This record gives sequence, structure tokens and C-alpha cells, in this order.
Amino acid sequence: MKPTTAANPYLRNQVLSAKPEELRLMLFDGAIRFLNVGRKGLENKDYDVSYTNISKAQKIVLELSNSLNRDVMPEVTEKLSALYTFIYRLLVDASTTRETKHIDEAIRLLRYERETWAMLIEKANQQPVSSGAA
Repeated sequence: MKPTTAANPYLRNQVLSAKPEELRLMLFDGAIRFLNVGRKGLENKDYDVSYTNISKAQKIVLELSNSLNRDVMPEVTEKLSALYTFIYRLLVDASTTRETKHIDEAIRLLRYERETWAMLIEKANQQPVSSGAA
């Protein structure tokens, strides 16, 4: 069975029309959603479901790390990169040990990062836009 890119046209449209900062929120949401499904798979001893969803979350965490702009605030991006590496390692551990505690910690950290990112977006949207003319 071949996956279709038009399986969810609403999601496709949402992604194509989203601003970069909104895309990052969507990545956090996707990773958390996949990890919740992966966790259920571990609980139900359905290791195919667990592996598939943890792997999807790992790919998202890699994208979060790879999309960091290391030219802007390098000390912050270095810490974020280390955090994403840690989360990725938790997911590897979850897959190999089949323990939900690793997924729980990864979800906790991703939720915190998502909340932080959402607050930053909200704060940025409240800032007046400077016209550049003085």
C-alpha cells in the first residue's frame, strides 16, 4: 500500500501556509503525538506500533535540531542542540529497553519546549513592528 500525500488535505494546507515559527510548534505537536502513540504501543506490547511512532518522533527531534540557526545566539542554540540530542538518546533508550519512563521524560521535555516556543511567539507578536524610518 502506497502512502498518499493527499491523505489529509487540511493538514497539507496548514503546513504549506504556516509561518516558520508555527511550523516549529507543529513539529513539537507531532513529536508529542507520536510519542503518546508509541507509549501506548509499549504498554500494549505492540512493538511494531511503538517502534514506528518512536522512529517518527526521532526524525522530528532531528529536524528540530538541524533547523536551529547557529548564527543567531550560538550559546543558546548550542544548549538547545544538546537538549535535542538528549531527547533523541531517550528515544533510542525507549526503543531498546522498551521502558516507558524514557518516553515520559522525552514528552515532558518536548512539552516544556513547546510551551516556551509558544510564549516566545506570543511575545514577539505583541512587540510593535519598527518601520526602520527615523
